[in-house]
Amino acid sequence: MGMTMAEKILARASGRDLVHPGEFVTANVDMLMAHDHSFYPAYEKMVEKFNGKVWDRDKIVVVIDHYVPAPHIASADVHRKMRAAVTSLGIKYFYDGEGICHQMLPERGHVRPGSLILGGDSHTTTYGALGAASSGIGISEVAYVMNKGSLWFRVPETIRFVLNGNLPQGVSAKDIILKIAGDYSAEVAQYKAVEFTGPAAKALSIDQRMTITNMGVEIGAKFAFFEADDKTVAYLKDRTGQPVAPFGPDPDARYREQNELDVTRLEPQVACPHNIDNVKGISEIGEVPVNQAFIGTCTNGRLEDLRRVGALLKGKHVQPGTRLIIIPASHAIYKELARAGEILTFLEAGARIGPAGCGPCGGGHMGILAPGETAVSSSNRNFKGRMGSPESSIYLASPETVAASAIEGKITDPRKYLG
Repeated sequence: MGMTMAEKILARASGRDLVHPGEFVTANVDMLMAHDHSFYPAYEKMVEKFNGKVWDRDKIVVVIDHYVPAPHIASADVHRKMRAAVTSLGIKYFYDGEGICHQMLPERGHVRPGSLILGGDSHTTTYGALGAASSGIGISEVAYVMNKGSLWFRVPETIRFVLNGNLPQGVSAKDIILKIAGDYSAEVAQYKAVEFTGPAAKALSIDQRMTITNMGVEIGAKFAFFEADDKTVAYLKDRTGQPVAPFGPDPDARYREQNELDVTRLEPQVACPHNIDNVKGISEIGEVPVNQAFIGTCTNGRLEDLRRVGALLKGKHVQPGTRLIIIPASHAIYKELARAGEILTFLEAGARIGPAGCGPCGGGHMGILAPGETAVSSSNRNFKGRMGSPESSIYLASPETVAASAIEGKITDPRKYLG
């Protein structure tokens, strides 16, 4: 009997020829990631429980990304302690303010198809865009994996989403995953794996695939996958010295269910406060003024996202009374935008550009919301209080929709600005 992508990876990582949904396995981890919310607490716990010994210093990636630069004494002190701990442990891969963790790992070649990657952040599901089984874990689990290099799993059932048709202009991957969340709920894949396949899935770029797998956890997924194909191999070819090959499910793999979505007539989607699955098409939104428009995060701060934003903003200006904040997902992306002149386009449009990092996404840094304010954001969560005051409101949309909304000062259909 064939296996899904999750089953194949967990079987390989646990030394089994075959695994079945519902079984418990202990799997060896290929890579562990932790950042400035998770690394140091896990390090302290590891020192307390396991004498501070790591299982493999070359298989741990540590990233400072949530508070960059440090906005207060507490975060500065955490960063200081992280730098000292990384040095004492001899950890090889440490990215200090160079970008968001979920951009850095793929960008720097730490993700390979068929690998098992765990991270101290819920959006670790992102790496499934490159065919890896990746999942977020808690502080205690990070400490355990840091020392042992393994963790137990219940083999998940898998749901398959078949994406058909061709995306229309002005509609992108963010609209696809918001549509799925709205139609199937935020719990459809609770402790299940999800595979995205079909002609429209294969047509997506790696950047757009990462948008969808990043938000896989928002529909409950333990793992979220695209098959690793020629695009995957090309993306990773010059980023890693390790061999990279296509990877996907067996042809006779069995699924809990299969759902189909034709994207041909899909309109821009918006997740309304305060839940990810409170989704409406842009034509249903009506008049929603916005105080702040934010483009960035581990969901939509990538090069392709920001280049589409640049094309839309060129020659236009942000509406007075609306703040537009743009934060690239990595320093490398920032440099590419600068070389191409797109940073100047953003500035001339009235945007405020932040250093590579998470920015206001988690409500801790640069651009948090005041009571009564409304934001439209390209981020992945719109929970009450997520970006600041619990009395503020967050709408989630694609980078194009956010940019168009900044121009008009209200949530706006971007297609009117795209010919």
